[in-house]
Amino acid sequence: MTTPQHPIGSGFGARSTAADVLRGIDLTGKLAVVTGGYSGLGLETTRALAGAGAHVVVPARRPEAAEKELAGIGGVEVDALDLGDLDSVRAFAERFLASDRAVDVLIGSAAVMACPETRVGPGWEAQFAVNHLGHYALVNRLWPAVARGRGRVVSVSSRGHHNSPVRWDDVHFERGYDKWQAYGQAKTANALFALHLDRLGREQGVRAFSLHPGGILTPLQRHLAREEMVAAGWIDEDGNQLNPAFKTPEQGAATQVWAATSPRLDGMGGVYCEDCDIAAPAAEGDTTHGVRDYAADPEQAARLWEYSAELTGVDAFA
Repeated sequence: MTTPQHPIGSGFGARSTAADVLRGIDLTGKLAVVTGGYSGLGLETTRALAGAGAHVVVPARRPEAAEKELAGIGGVEVDALDLGDLDSVRAFAERFLASDRAVDVLIGSAAVMACPETRVGPGWEAQFAVNHLGHYALVNRLWPAVARGRGRVVSVSSRGHHNSPVRWDDVHFERGYDKWQAYGQAKTANALFALHLDRLGREQGVRAFSLHPGGILTPLQRHLAREEMVAAGWIDEDGNQLNPAFKTPEQGAATQVWAATSPRLDGMGGVYCEDCDIAAPAAEGDTTHGVRDYAADPEQAARLWEYSAELTGVDAFA
């Protein structure tokens, strides 16, 4: 059944925290995989899920840094994973599958934003490769464990998806690089990935969601010059936050935790969420709320899946 793309009145909102949406939910015995789970929103997501009783696996490009950041949080394990290296993705998945465990929740929270032009693998644009292709390959490699868990896959998109649809004529920016268009395309890909995964996985009991976590100052902004963030009105000259709409990391983690665990979403999936609810379609001219039509288009989602399978050589449903 297709889930309508409109709010359901969740009872939560933009200022709800991850702890708020988990209140009364017991995740004891559940296993969650959280990419990027040791920094920014991912760290708060790991903290919240573990606090509710889940065992959280954190795949990390910098395992030693992850161990340090996660010290003191019980029920967490760290393993090596570089989303920009498909051999690393395969190796992580093989190690996990060898443990014979099910995945109840998988949250793709790791991301790179507005980085200088960078190429990975066979020359792929890095934001598309890390934010989308790495997660695509990870979920497909882990599919036996995900299907066994019959749970949820959460793809962390962004309102940045308003910046660009998938640029089919030049996906890897071979004819001139724009860091914000590249970020927008990658975030659109995150939404389309969840849309198609939900269609493919629902018969096996797995549902998928995408979301915008909100504006939050985290290490995700590491590639932005201070001057750029000052000009955008995010911070002042001393680095203090200015934008009143920005969330705390605890609030920013809430929507992905809500999408991963809320009983209100049982039997639902394939939708884009924001502020701890299903989002509405974006209104004409609104670039801050809702989901663009091209990021919720089943045909675009199917095309992206086929393209991703061709690039990565992985398709659990083929």
